Amino acid sequence: MNNRRFLLVGIPVLALVITLTTGSWHGHAFWDWRLVVDYSIALYFTAFLWLGNRWLWSWLLGQLPRVEQTSRRLWLLAAGSVLFTAAATLLLRLPLHGLLPQYFPLSWTEQQAAVLFNLIPTVVVQTLYETIFFFQKWQENVRRAEQLQSAGVQSQLEALQSQLDPHFLFNSLNTLSALIEPENEPAQDFVEQLADVYRYVLLAREQTTVPLAEELAFVDTYLALHKARFRDNLQVRTQVPAALHQRRVAPLSVQLLVENALKHNVASREQPLALHLSADAATGYFTVENTLRPRPAGLVPGTGTGLRNVRHRYELLQAPHPVTVTTEAGWFRVRLPLLGGER
Repeated sequence: MNNRRFLLVGIPVLALVITLTTGSWHGHAFWDWRLVVDYSIALYFTAFLWLGNRWLWSWLLGQLPRVEQTSRRLWLLAAGSVLFTAAATLLLRLPLHGLLPQYFPLSWTEQQAAVLFNLIPTVVVQTLYETIFFFQKWQENVRRAEQLQSAGVQSQLEALQSQLDPHFLFNSLNTLSALIEPENEPAQDFVEQLADVYRYVLLAREQTTVPLAEELAFVDTYLALHKARFRDNLQVRTQVPAALHQRRVAPLSVQLLVENALKHNVASREQPLALHLSADAATGYFTVENTLRPRPAGLVPGTGTGLRNVRHRYELLQAPHPVTVTTEAGWFRVRLPLLGGER
């Protein structure tokens, strides 16, 4: 919202409404001097209470911004607004008591009535801010859903443009597995793993997020296929606490980072490629890191498109932290924020 314009218009208008409905000038001419006094006093109270409660709302929103924290934030907002409005009302009436003691006595009854009266516009203003905030969040969610849908449609179009239908290839792999002689177990295992890879790709492209355990199982199968080619030239280590297996990630995001590591780095007997996959509950990140040994220039040029797409997907998913990419001490490291709950 345009907060400055909202304040410049809202505070004077609300003060005028309070003046016209409760002012002491009632029964006198509209241009009576009492109207100016009443409006000045109403503006005095309205400005301080509005700005103070608006700061409280903004601060709580910054501390508890997530959807699942809404209930807690609203309860704290209600309690905080009541306490602030009561304290501010008492303090604001003190200088007025010195100027107009007959109109602003310090008796408990008068103070209580003033607090209850000031709570009415406070509730109206806080409700207005919450309504505008929720409407804006709804608009953002609609746009985000449209972007995710657009990304899904684009992915399907790219699949249609490919020369080989994934379903056809998946079915052909199953047929090939049946044709291989039963004694040739390595070939059987390789074809079955390849079929598992395509099965996961077909299923995952229909989802916005998947459990980390499923993505890791797929990556294990994907790496097993590459181990048949790289053998000891590829050294993989995985450290993921079982408690984090049900956290969620964007499908194929971990696989893309693993693929990038294999594609852009040398893996030889003299220079084996080390690949580490880990997750940390304290930071809320899943990390893919590999030794940085770039291939000779020109063999596999990198465009950075994959990493940009991964960043964009996690932005659309409203990840709690951004995707980070760092290069340090001979290691290339990408950290993906772990997502929570069903998507």
